[in-house]
Amino acid sequence: MYLEKGEIDKVVDLFAINGMVVSPLYGTKSARDFYTALVLDTNTSTLKFDGLFFEKDTRRISLLFDYQWELKHGEVVDFKVVDIIELNDHNKIEKLTIIYDTVTSRPALHSAKRI
Repeated sequence: MYLEKGEIDKVVDLFAINGMVVSPLYGTKSARDFYTALVLDTNTSTLKFDGLFFEKDTRRISLLFDYQWELKHGEVVDFKVVDIIELNDHNKIEKLTIIYDTVTSRPALHSAKRI
């Protein structure tokens, strides 16, 4: 998986030119800016796929997965994530909305930024 390998260009290629990411920790950013920031804060990340959901008569799909995130300072947080993906007519991601509980990830990220 591109994200696990830190291959930002390949991840960003999945997005439309103006593709955006809405994240509970990073806010709303262009896909490139979001993934660049994420990779800078990350030692390793592991995703375990847990479900795929389609919405009838829309260009929206949702992914459910478990995410293990090791930050640069070595702290590891685990959480369940839902990604809501909105595709354009060329099957490129126009908007990715990421949903998860930040109760453990927010303090870990703030600790990493203070080091």
